[in-house]
Amino acid sequence: MKTSFNKILLAAFVGSMISLASCKKDDDTVITNTVTDIVVNTANYSVLEEAVVKANLAATLSGAGPFTVFAPDNTAFAGAGINSATVASLSPTALSDLLLYHTIAAEIPAASVPAGPNAKVVTAGGDSVFVTRNAAGVFVNGIKVAEADINADNGVIHRLSKALNKPSGNIVATAQATGSGLDSLVKAVVRANNAPGGDPTLISTLSNATITVFAPTNAAFTQLLSALSLTDINNIPVGTLLAVLRYHVVGGRAFSSDLANGNLAMLAGGNTTINLTNGTGGGPTIKGNGNGTATSNITGTNIMARNGVVHVIDRVLLP
Repeated sequence: MKTSFNKILLAAFVGSMISLASCKKDDDTVITNTVTDIVVNTANYSVLEEAVVKANLAATLSGAGPFTVFAPDNTAFAGAGINSATVASLSPTALSDLLLYHTIAAEIPAASVPAGPNAKVVTAGGDSVFVTRNAAGVFVNGIKVAEADINADNGVIHRLSKALNKPSGNIVATAQATGSGLDSLVKAVVRANNAPGGDPTLISTLSNATITVFAPTNAAFTQLLSALSLTDINNIPVGTLLAVLRYHVVGGRAFSSDLANGNLAMLAGGNTTINLTNGTGGGPTIKGNGNGTATSNITGTNIMARNGVVHVIDRVLLP
């Protein structure tokens, strides 16, 4: 089913890109309720409207289409740290890049999303997003569709619960980004890669393999060092450090929408335990076999990287 779905999307994508370029219909049909019209006439899409106008996409999204737009409302944009001031500070090119990441050059109602996880779909900007349909609803890159199937004359809008973050680098580059709060993890990875007795392929694997990483914060590593009565990551034996780091990696993309209560198999062997509701504020947790009863809150989810996804956690997992 996925193969057929992807072939249909590819054909629709190629055909609809002509519409993206020309914004013309092949007949005289009058389009009176376009994607642009819905955005303009919905108060809680005001930030999206500002972005569409500044990105010079209003005419495009009023064209023949068809389009599928995963539309963040003002609340969803705010959850991703974006507001009117952010839109004003970004260039039209940057905004267009962001908005086309939320747009598919084909009409995809919720019922047409294949049942199961992470069907790959090409965006109007040529990137990839991953759509899931399960008992809990429809998700894009793990972000829940809060309201599906808002029909326009030239396509369909699905309102997102949070704006998508377009990946700008691989998992290592994402961890290295300024303000990520993952400096200690980066230091640990570099040591486990470069030190005698380490794995010189570790950085390459984390940069290129399709994986999911549960990434401990700086505070999580500080907590671990305190528990071990150590003062620096460089004091942890390389073999131990390597085993611990590998225990934070899952094969493939595992978005928050893919997680379920129970065991989660790690790429290097062994299981962790997921609980979706016993964390701070009723959020999800993950626990290593060596952590006793101490669980780790999953404090940040679905951070996209070009080769996978990152979830931030507040305790180092122990095998």
